[in-house]
Amino acid sequence: MKHIRLFTAVFACGAMLVLTAQTPQQPPAGQQTTQPDTIITKISPGDFTAPKLAVPEFIPLTKDAEVVSAAKTISDVLWDDFAFEKEFYLIPRDILRTVPRPATADQVAIDRWKELNADGVIVGTVTKSADGIIVEARLIKVADGTMVLGKQYSGSLKSVADGGRIYAHSVADEIHRTQRNLRGVARTKLAFSSDRDGVRMKGPVGDRDTSNIYQADYDGANQSRMTISRWLDIAPAWAPDMSVIAYTSYRTGYPDIVLQSLKDARAPAMPARGGTENQNFLPAWSPDGTKLAFMSTRDGNPEIYVINRDGSGLRRVTNHPSADATPTWSPAGTQLAFTSDRGGTPQVYIVNVDGTGLVKITDGSHCDRAAWSTGKVNEIAYASRTGGGFEIRVFDVATRESRTLTDGIGSNESPTFAPNGRHLAFVSDRTGRQQIYTIARDGTDLKQITKVGANKYPNWSQ
Repeated sequence: MKHIRLFTAVFACGAMLVLTAQTPQQPPAGQQTTQPDTIITKISPGDFTAPKLAVPEFIPLTKDAEVVSAAKTISDVLWDDFAFEKEFYLIPRDILRTVPRPATADQVAIDRWKELNADGVIVGTVTKSADGIIVEARLIKVADGTMVLGKQYSGSLKSVADGGRIYAHSVADEIHRTQRNLRGVARTKLAFSSDRDGVRMKGPVGDRDTSNIYQADYDGANQSRMTISRWLDIAPAWAPDMSVIAYTSYRTGYPDIVLQSLKDARAPAMPARGGTENQNFLPAWSPDGTKLAFMSTRDGNPEIYVINRDGSGLRRVTNHPSADATPTWSPAGTQLAFTSDRGGTPQVYIVNVDGTGLVKITDGSHCDRAAWSTGKVNEIAYASRTGGGFEIRVFDVATRESRTLTDGIGSNESPTFAPNGRHLAFVSDRTGRQQIYTIARDGTDLKQITKVGANKYPNWSQ
């Protein structure tokens, strides 16, 4: 067990736990789509060449400060959402500014966009309604001036509390889906644990840090606290529909798995029914959201178990004197990857959910914390020790080949895939303290997500 770095026994004492009751991926309350998205054609006939896209600033149709601000924010965020996926060649912003902004969405300077060789241009407007705000976005095919996509959203003024970012994310995901057959991640979330608001708690075995669960947009914006407790809350895991979050908490004095609804204020559930001799860690949701895999000491040794989300149907998956930990599900829900030191050093193994078909997939000095991609490429990411730290490596299940993703700076651990498999989030101490970063699956586009406190155990929503 000494090799499994996740099994640090931490004791804390404190107050009641509270989670924000919200559904993070949903549009703002009251937001409605009032125009159907009818695809007439695509802005570019080639599926393998990135279309050239213009994303000028949205047009504020009224002079209200919140409308003007939202128009600027939405266009900026929309640009960033497209830049993140790299499915379009974006006309540079300084060139966009050479085209006069029209007063309305019907005054599109098609000839000017043709001069810039744009395949498509997004024309957006923002206006105030009687009870909130209306955002409209049109995708225009520059070749013939036809509108290939039109979306209109309405919502309360609360929906622009963050500048209206949700509208930009919605448009980006819709255009990626219809134009590039890509599941975008603009409306996804990252959950993680952080000590940024924690305190040092005194206890019988000495002082201990506390940490809580936090969430952020995929790009690090809108970071907010999800649990408020004087305990150690770590290793969050989004349910596939984002209605529930699971995590490991020491709120009862020993580690146990907590399920908290994000739709209502119901009391947290503890389906694994932990105790002093029955400690449970590291929940992982099955792809259909009906089961949880986790590590437990209930039989005296850390092993992998599977349980229904209501606490029924407990099944033991692994059975070995060594420690088995950190389970992650295959996209089909028929296998688990996990860490075990049964061979002398921690390595990543794959096993069928019924406990058969055990296969070791790594052969490093120390490999840990696997994450299985749900994207089009069947891959497993994990942390592998190199020198004094760890690097993120990716194992291709089909070819059985591995590649190193990170760059050798700092120690890099706890990878988690974006739902489309094109990006990963992970923890790195490259700037001194542990922070959350995202990176493309080809090792480019490293972005720092968190900056406050020490942040660990990222989990990307599906």
